[in-house]
This record gives sequence, structure tokens and C-alpha cells, in this order.
Amino acid sequence: MLTTDQLLDKIRQAINQLPVYGDPAGLYEPISYTLNQEGKRLRPLLALLSAQTFGGNPDEALPAAIAIEIFHNFTLLHDDIIDEAPLRRGRETVYKKWNINTAILSGDTMFAIAYGQLSASNPSKLPALMKIFTQTAIEVCEGQQYDIEFETSGNVSIDSYINMIRLKTAVLLAASLKIGAITGNASKEDAYSIYRFGEKLGIAFQLQDDLLDAFGNETLFGKKTGGDILTNKKTYLYLKAIDVASAADAASLKDLYSRRNMNDEEKISRVLSIFRNADIEKLTERIIMDYYNEAIDELQKIKPSEEARAALKNIAESMLLRKK
Repeated sequence: MLTTDQLLDKIRQAINQLPVYGDPAGLYEPISYTLNQEGKRLRPLLALLSAQTFGGNPDEALPAAIAIEIFHNFTLLHDDIIDEAPLRRGRETVYKKWNINTAILSGDTMFAIAYGQLSASNPSKLPALMKIFTQTAIEVCEGQQYDIEFETSGNVSIDSYINMIRLKTAVLLAASLKIGAITGNASKEDAYSIYRFGEKLGIAFQLQDDLLDAFGNETLFGKKTGGDILTNKKTYLYLKAIDVASAADAASLKDLYSRRNMNDEEKISRVLSIFRNADIEKLTERIIMDYYNEAIDELQKIKPSEEARAALKNIAESMLLRKK
């Protein structure tokens, strides 16, 4: 079996060979800028590891894995516009470095390139791969729409929020693993379990992302701390605080999230003070571990040996050990 580093080398080489480095430069430079950032290549890596776990050749999963990586990065270009995010992985976002129109058009091109990469998959597997890829692309957009609607909704429940992050974030991790399972000739039962592993892990991952957005170190995290607060995102932290904080703090929190012309640092400071009073950091860490444990339970169900599953378990553990 190939090591994680060897699989990452395959991913890196494949990305370097993509048709995204030509003319017009105004279209392709933002794409190459995005794809060559120092990300973890988590989703394509999961696809290759999953294929290998089930005894498949990771090279066979590579086209679909690269398609997933391109699609994921395409969504980030558009998400950053929606969220008005100035930083991504410690660098200027595309719409900030260039402009909004460029970010939209380059993102659209990435979406098309992703399907082109997917089409290079084994023809016998392509219908199944196309089905999961397309379903996932639609679900990610559904999740994004819920996310937008939640910003102005006064009636968001924790359950509806969890479903939103399942769609917006978790299903893409789950699809990466299922794509690897399909190319590795996994049984339907195993493909389902590995998908559920990714889904639960993805929810835990996004909840941790929410936690780091509020309490993380901006330099280590690579994103502006408090960004969710400034855009009034009703994350799990906010919803849980409304649920468990004192009546006065809950009312104050709702008032703070209704304001859009407040000093940024003051708003972040006041919201974090309410979060701390309600012990939200610890409560969020607890639910993260609940979903992580559920993910590991799903991983244990698949037929391959514990040794074969080890790489996926290691990745899962590393995802939840990101530094604050």
C-alpha cells in the first residue's frame, strides 16, 4: 500500500498537469492561484485512501479524486464572495485579489473542468461516479442556500443547522470516500458505511471549524478570527448559547447579531464574552467528539481489516487535532 505522502505526490502531480495554466491569463491565473495553495488536499486523499483500503488501485480513483478537489475549490471561490471573506488559508481570497466578476467566472470554469476530469474515470464505473458526484454537487448548493437563509432567519434550530453543515460540508467528504470505495470494488454495504463515516466526520470537522472561527489563532488557522460573528452566521456556538445562556445574555446575543454597523472588534469581544459565560467552547468540543465517535463506529463496520482501515482512522484523528 502507498503511504499518505506518496498519494499526496500523485495528487500534486495531477494538479500540476491540469489545463489551467494558459490563456486568457485573467481566467486561469485565479484558478492556478487557488489550486496551488497549501491546502491539505484532504478530499482527494480520502478518495485514494478509500480505494486502497478496499484493495483497489489508487490510480484508478485519481481522475475522480482530482475532480472532487477542483469542485471543492470552486465552491470556496463563490463562498468567499458570499461570506465577504478576505482571507483563505492565510492568503487573499480570489475576489479580493482580483475582483468579484473574475472569482465568479473562474469558479464556473473550475466546475466545468471538474466534470472533464471525472469523465476520464474507468468507463465501467463512470455512471456510478457521475451519480454520486452530481448528487453531491446539488446537495452542497442546497447547504449553501440554507446557510444564506439562516443568516436572516429568526427561527433556526440546532437540528436544522446540523443538517445544513451536513449538506454544505460533510457530504463532500462522504462522497470522496464513496468514490474511492466504488473504484475499489467495495460492496454496497461497505460503500454505505464508508459514506456514513465521512458524513459524521464531516459534521465534526465543520463544528470544529466553527469553534476555531471563534476561538482559534488567526495565524495558525489561516482565516480571520470572528468572521462568522461579523457576518451574523448562526453557527452551533450561537444556537447553543441562545439555548443555554441566561435570558439577559441570550437577548444581548440576539441584539448583537441584528447589528451590521458596529465596530468589528467590539462586536467580536462582546459575543465571545457571552460564549464564555455559557461555556460554549466546552459544549461544542463535546458534540464534536460525539460525531467523531459515531464516525469511527461506522468505519469499524467495513469489511477490510483494522490494518487496512488504519490510514483512514489516522486521517480522521488528524482532522480533529487542528491547532487553535
